[in-house]
Amino acid sequence: MRKYIFIIFLLASWQFTLAQNNACPIRISVLTCAPADELYATFGHTAIRIIDSANRTDIVFNYGTFNFDDPDFYTKFIRGRLDYFLSIEQYKDFLIQYIEDKRSIYEQELNLTCLQKQQIINALSTNLQGANRYYKYDFLFDNCTTRIRDIVFKNITAATIPNAITAKGTTYRNMLHEYLDKGGKPWSKLGIDILLGSKTDEKVTTQQAMFLPDYLLKGLDSALLKKDTAHLVLNKQLILQETPPNTAAYQYTPLLISSIISILIILISFVQLGWAKITTQLIDSFLLYITGIIGILLLFMWFATDHIVCTNNFNLCWALPTNFFAAFFIWKKPTFIKKYFLIAAVITALLLVSWLIIPQQLNIALFPLALAGLIRYIKLYQA
Repeated sequence: MRKYIFIIFLLASWQFTLAQNNACPIRISVLTCAPADELYATFGHTAIRIIDSANRTDIVFNYGTFNFDDPDFYTKFIRGRLDYFLSIEQYKDFLIQYIEDKRSIYEQELNLTCLQKQQIINALSTNLQGANRYYKYDFLFDNCTTRIRDIVFKNITAATIPNAITAKGTTYRNMLHEYLDKGGKPWSKLGIDILLGSKTDEKVTTQQAMFLPDYLLKGLDSALLKKDTAHLVLNKQLILQETPPNTAAYQYTPLLISSIISILIILISFVQLGWAKITTQLIDSFLLYITGIIGILLLFMWFATDHIVCTNNFNLCWALPTNFFAAFFIWKKPTFIKKYFLIAAVITALLLVSWLIIPQQLNIALFPLALAGLIRYIKLYQA
């Protein structure tokens, strides 16, 4: 609490100093931190640094903070209701953390007038007050980077980005894949592709692309000030250089494994021996339970959470939630269940033939499994 009282007084003194001093002893910069090996840090981080040479202070403002000690942490996190908040710390403490994590940091000093610096300080000051510190975190649309993007560009209205910072047609998913491939996380990529729905496949604008730290860095580098075509970034430097860990991984591992499993399932489906019949029944039970549970999870993420990016998920066409209940009838095979397997086969077949044209990029590793599922649905209908 004492720290925040100090900062409030400091912000007030900054505002007074800027109002009285045309020399502007305050420097404002954006810090872009490199990704790390942990999944939560795969996409990097962004913060704002304010140096006051008159008062000899060096403070970092960080929108990526949350309370891990919250007793309902996991429930709120899963349901998309976890509050993130704006925190502050000394720059030297911030730097120590990234030295320990071996993560590089770029600093972009912003080319601002005294008035613009005061506007940014006012915005940060407002965000520090009471409930204003907290916000509902959204991975794509409201995160630690988008907060700083908005702070900068809403208070420097003269800044424009004349050139695109992404290739034409780039989607949110494309951008996530770039980081996951580079970070050697093919299984995380598969999991994210299953959980995130078609909202992730929308094409991004230049502003939207700056939801990721590296792309905010690119956007700031490209930004010009209308009044005199000067660059928004006055100075850019690498203030901490670390060698990233070797995270190389074969990105098609999930596809390779799913293909091998699918080929084995399809081959066993056409074997007429007794052992094959028992084996396929066990396989069918397992597949129905697993796809059914995944489907129920996807429905939960769509309708019972605040995760906008989990809505309209076409993975439900292969992960049928009703499969979980159908699994209980796999051994007795009542008449109605055969009709169910026919419907499931039609849905899966339609998914396979429209794989490349549906408004969602499904992970390619799922295609062989969906094909094997189609074969099993047909066999179960014919049984």
